[in-house]
Amino acid sequence: MARVANVDIPDQKRVEFALLSIYGIGPTRAKLIAQRAGAEGNPKVGELNESQLARIREIVDHDYMVEGDLRREINDNIRRLIDIGTYRGLRHRRGLPVRGQRTKTNSRTKRSNRRAIAGKKRVLKK
Repeated sequence: MARVANVDIPDQKRVEFALLSIYGIGPTRAKLIAQRAGAEGNPKVGELNESQLARIREIVDHDYMVEGDLRREINDNIRRLIDIGTYRGLRHRRGLPVRGQRTKTNSRTKRSNRRAIAGKKRVLKK
């Protein structure tokens, strides 16, 4: 297995799909990285030569914030919102939807109190 950004990416997958296993890299970024590294035709990771793998590592390490750094920055941003007492910070603290979704009917998993769903029948086991 090849290691990129301290993550083992699977050898049997194509480059663009294997890069998706790195936190912070989505389909668009994966395609850009593969093009910039010179992986023509989207080969499998196991078929890449060492120079192409080194180029992919270099691109990911220098141009993108991924894995631990990205997780840390996201958590720091949420901590900041909570500390300064913004509305979004309060929603994070309470574990409720942050981006304006309704909570009267949806978001049952976010609201811890469980309610019976009208019209849903229980299946009895025999």
